[in-house]
Amino acid sequence: MNKLLLEFDPLEEGTLIKRYKRFLADIHLDDGRKITAHCPNTGPMKGLLTNDARVRVKYCPSPKRKLAWTWEQVQVTNYKNDQIWVGINTLLSNRLIKSVIEKEFLKEIIGEIDAIKSEKSYGDNNKSRIDFFLNPKSSNPDNRNIFIEVKNTTWTQKNIALFPDTVTLRGQKHLIDLMSIIPKSRAILVPCITRNDVDYFSTGDEADPEYGKLFRESLIKGLIVIPCCLAFGIDNVSWSGFISVLDC
Repeated sequence: MNKLLLEFDPLEEGTLIKRYKRFLADIHLDDGRKITAHCPNTGPMKGLLTNDARVRVKYCPSPKRKLAWTWEQVQVTNYKNDQIWVGINTLLSNRLIKSVIEKEFLKEIIGEIDAIKSEKSYGDNNKSRIDFFLNPKSSNPDNRNIFIEVKNTTWTQKNIALFPDTVTLRGQKHLIDLMSIIPKSRAILVPCITRNDVDYFSTGDEADPEYGKLFRESLIKGLIVIPCCLAFGIDNVSWSGFISVLDC
């Protein structure tokens, strides 16, 4: 099965000067130009913001955009002293995981799927929206509907991917909402790990202990966690496989 998830025109490479005001990044491109790019990651980006980091950006001019460039990837040196590229565009996560589902990489876990819907209302008074709502095929041994919440994950400590990297009240609420649909439906959390140099997933209790507490409560109630690793290239993103959830 083809492991390619997404192809695009080759990105431009350069060096990060600084990231500021959350959404902006000054970058020196390799061709000598200095640009300001949109940073599509509002979080602290723990472990990713090193001096003179190598970065990749996409040029996409539009009259609807203030900035023609978007910061897409950053190169980091991991605990093994290997240099790898990490995807930082959080807006890509749902698109990539949808492709993972459509290519049936999750089939052994969730069974055959008949239809996928995005942004379905659910939870307390239908005030929340789930990333993906899946209807199982009639041949699926488990005929319960499936609710999938995706979490973009970039922070690591050695070979462990961690989420979240800051306090996330929204993420806490998502866990509460997911618990509310168990056992009538299947509740699944998919950490979309935009790097492929880790072996385990766990909660970032150091950043948000309340999230970790709710996560462990969710596991006891029946939450299914499927951490998915992706590899980022200069013109593509590919599926790298699952990793294990560390005992919490």
